[in-house]
Amino acid sequence: MTSYGSSSTASPRSRTNGLAIASLVCGIVGLFVFNVILGPVAIVLGAVGLRQAGVKGGAGMAKAGIVLGVLDLVLFGVLLAVSAANGGFSWYVGG
Repeated sequence: MTSYGSSSTASPRSRTNGLAIASLVCGIVGLFVFNVILGPVAIVLGAVGLRQAGVKGGAGMAKAGIVLGVLDLVLFGVLLAVSAANGGFSWYVGG
């Protein structure tokens, strides 16, 4: 006997690779915050997700995550160079 609102058949699961999705999300979030941390994470997750893409799918998202991870690291390098050219960081808080 089934309960109200449920079906007796199993629901189909998504075939998209979770590592590819995580890589894409880390790459996108890394563009805005923590790019030096999330960039390498996106690259590693994207590489593992791309390796698993034959079975689980998500090759496009894994490739996009790798590209965004590299872009995160390039962005960090540019921000670091601009900061160094302007005299470094200043943590002045006061009045």
